[in-house]
Order: sequence, then structure tokens, then C-alpha cells
Amino acid sequence: MNFVGTLGFSIVLPFLVFLVDRWGGNALVYGVLGATYSAFQLIGAPILGRWSDVRGRQRILLLSQLGTLASWGIFLAAFALPVRELLHLQDSFLGTFTLTLPLLVVFVARALDGLTGGNISVAHAYLADISSDADRNVNFGKMAISANLGFILGPAIAGLLGSTAWGELLPVLLALVISLVASGLIAWRLPESRPCPQVADDTPPGIHRILGQEYKQCVEVAAVRRPGFLQILRLPRVGLLLAIYFLVMLAFNFFYVAFPVHAVQGLQWSVRQTGAFFAILSLLMVIVQGPVLRRALQVYSDRVLVMVGSVLLAASFPFLMLSELLGIYLGVALLALGNGLLWPSVVAILAKVAGHDNQGAVQGVAGSFGAIASMVGMIVGGVLFDSVGVRVFLLPAAILLVVFVLSLRMSQWHVPSTVSGSSPS
Repeated sequence: MNFVGTLGFSIVLPFLVFLVDRWGGNALVYGVLGATYSAFQLIGAPILGRWSDVRGRQRILLLSQLGTLASWGIFLAAFALPVRELLHLQDSFLGTFTLTLPLLVVFVARALDGLTGGNISVAHAYLADISSDADRNVNFGKMAISANLGFILGPAIAGLLGSTAWGELLPVLLALVISLVASGLIAWRLPESRPCPQVADDTPPGIHRILGQEYKQCVEVAAVRRPGFLQILRLPRVGLLLAIYFLVMLAFNFFYVAFPVHAVQGLQWSVRQTGAFFAILSLLMVIVQGPVLRRALQVYSDRVLVMVGSVLLAASFPFLMLSELLGIYLGVALLALGNGLLWPSVVAILAKVAGHDNQGAVQGVAGSFGAIASMVGMIVGGVLFDSVGVRVFLLPAAILLVVFVLSLRMSQWHVPSTVSGSSPS
């Protein structure tokens, strides 16, 4: 399911910047488009996360995926609209861009997808439900692998489909079909990981209950009170992990908004070259998050991997400022290695300290932090790229060095080997 969902988005990613440029936008508009998803995810993710704690993960995942399906339908409709100018702006700081009717519709599509975009945080909670402490880190690595496999195939497919007579229309249509498949998989193939709370009742024991063949009555307990946003932040160690989560997401969103624009404007890459770049990056991440991560976990703790990964990630960004392919792909190798060690470890530690009963709520708040990071990174990254060009990559490098400093505090932690309903002390 995670693979199918990622595949749908990654098919559109390589040519989205070309589409924005053709419909009148610039780097700022491209960044704001990415931030639109995150702004609405900020509203939806915590709500969906809390709902998943009470209503069940599978229902909320289906709701989220249906929202994605509808958003692709709206996106597809933008191709049928005339490129009519709605607003033109020329500014020394914001640059020059035109807001057209198709761009506006794409903004609406991304807003709807973001509002129902709690699928990642709920999926993390689902995985935490079914994982033991011994395999939690590896399982989150496998989830990251499934996403990166989607990012391998998606850009490659986009490069092939985008060069046909249908242009960008065909990849968007395929993304809609893939989202429909993902909805079907969730509805009919994904079992619920979190049964509703069970309570004792006063029904006299019948023959089925005596023989142990009657299921316990399962009812929803409306009185169960879930922690709010501020209560989540006060949970032991969760605040620091959410800060690290935010900063890592912030650094990556500078990359995701700046590099595609740099590829088009600075490196003069085509859709096929841009798709190949992201496919290779994702392939390297799969290698790292699979055998490399498993081997590393046999020697080092996940907290050590967070520290090592943050340094490697920081070192990767200056290489992306180069114009030579060898230097750029050396940076890609460092980026894949750093991210492959860092990100699954951060998510695994967060799941471990959240406790069983608060998984959905904590992951929902983490989704909100990620959404804020995406908003800031996309908008600020777009503005800064228009102003300073590739030097913007020095900022995420500095942010990841801050992550390294913060991760030093985790070296003194004693994380319990089991996750209970109570928060760790």
C-alpha cells in the first residue's frame, strides 16, 4: 500500500516543476504549491491520527486515500481548462509569475490531498501496532524501502510517459488509477491493526462462551480521552524527537523545492534526466535502508545511527551546488546513506517512546510538525533560490548539523525494551 501510494505521487513529481513553469509560475509558486499540501495536512493529520486511535487505523487510511483519489481527479481536470491569466505579479523579491486558471485548480487539488493527508502518520501508527521492539527499526526501514521503490519506478515511468504525445496528461491519469488501486487494497486487503476497546459485560455465560468459542463483545468507549497537542509535547522525550523530526523534514524540503528548479534552470536537464536523478537517488536509499541498515543495527543503536546519519546528510548538500555530474552524484550517494540511516531510526525511536495508546495521536502531531516544516521549507526555499541560487543548499546543511547537536542528548537515554500504554519515564 505504501509503495502504491508513493508510486502515484512520484510519477508526477519529475515534471511538476515543468508544468508550473508552463502555466505561468516560478520557483516561489512551485514552493507555495508544495506548501499548500502541507498547510492543509497541518489541519488534517492530527485529527486523523487521533481518530485512528479510536476508530481504527484501516478506516482512517481508507478515508485518507479516497481524498487522494479525489485530488488526482481535480488535478486531471486542470488540463482541460484554458490557460487564462488571473493574476500577474512582478516584484524584485518575489520574482515574476502569473497565476493562471489551471494553476489555481492544481492548488485546490493539493489542498484537498493535504486535508486528508494523514496516511503517512497513520501508517506509522499501524506499523508500530504490529511491530515488536526487536524489529521496529527494521520494519520502519522496510516501510521506507517500499516508499523509495515507488520513487524508483515513478520518475522512470514519468520520463517515459512524459515524452509521448500525451505529455504530462498521461502520468497524471496513471497516478489517478494507482490511487484507485491503493484505495481498493486498503478497503479489501488491509486488516485492522487496532481492534476497538473491549469491556466486560453482564451477559450470563452461554455455552459458546464456556467452550471459549464466543468472541468478547467489542464496543467503542466514547469516554476514552486522547491527549491534546500540548499534552503530546509534554510527554517525556517526545518534544526533542519532534524537534529533530521537524528539522530533518525542513532540510529535505529545501532540497525538494530547490533542486528540481536548479535542474531545469541551472543544469538545463530534461524531464527524462530529472526522472533518472530521482530514480537513482531512491534506488540508493533502498540499498541503504535494506541490507546496510540491517547490518548497521547489528553493531550500533538507532540513536547512534541518528547522529551518524545527520552528519552524512549535512555533508551531502554542498555537493549539490556543483555543476559536474560526478560531484552531484557523490552528493546523492551521501544523501542516500545519511537519510537511510537517519530517518527510519528517528521514526522508530519516536514510536518506541510514544507508548501503545498514544501512537496515533503522537504520529499525528509528528505529521503536523512535518507539515509545518514542508510549508516553511517549500516557501522559503523557493524565495531563497530565486535570490541566492544554489547557495540555498548551505542552509539545510547547517540545519542538519543542528540535528546532530540535538541528537547528542539521546546518547544518555535509556529507552525501555517494551512499549506499554504508559509513557516512558
